[in-house]
Amino acid sequence: MIPIISIVGKSDSGKTTFIEKLIPELVRRGYRVATIKHDIHGFEVDREGKDSWRHKQAGAHTVVISSPTKLALIRDVEKDLSLAELREKLIQDVDLILSEGYKKDRQPKIEIFRKELHERPLCTKEDHLIAIVSNQEVPIDVPRFSLDEVKGVADFIEETFLKKRREGQILLKVDGKTITLKPFIQEFLSESIKGMIRSLKGCERPRRIEILIED
Repeated sequence: MIPIISIVGKSDSGKTTFIEKLIPELVRRGYRVATIKHDIHGFEVDREGKDSWRHKQAGAHTVVISSPTKLALIRDVEKDLSLAELREKLIQDVDLILSEGYKKDRQPKIEIFRKELHERPLCTKEDHLIAIVSNQEVPIDVPRFSLDEVKGVADFIEETFLKKRREGQILLKVDGKTITLKPFIQEFLSESIKGMIRSLKGCERPRRIEILIED
């Protein structure tokens, strides 16, 4: 399952700025990152008069805008979807999802906190806080990083969420073409294959398994 980490904080704490620095650091390490921005006030993604806007105004439930380099989807929803629901319905083929906001969601959170702007942090460990990025010591028993420790936060995310996930990752190639597998299929195949391999003599603790089938 794709891990989700919410970057949270009070207004003007610097959430967007920190995410802008964190994404390229994770991408440089070879990870594919998706982002989700929460806006409780609603939003518009197209200008009035554009074809996609006209399709939506005409009553279309879902509008997809496609080009050779980008894809966008506009869709009616009946409620504010949780991060887990958004992951299940819309996001695949990435290693990590970073969300901005979603302070009430149950996903792990990293808070950006500036002492000069706010009296106390927004979250505690009971709110699934896993780390805090701050320019001051904070009396919360989670790892603390300074505001410019982007690499340190990336190391923390990599060790806590990404390396473990990659250990069980399956790469499937058919006739030289890489086939994308959904997380639950990867997990099913990984556990099934490892279970069969472990039953073989001398293969009780495999670290890397490679299977090549030629027809």
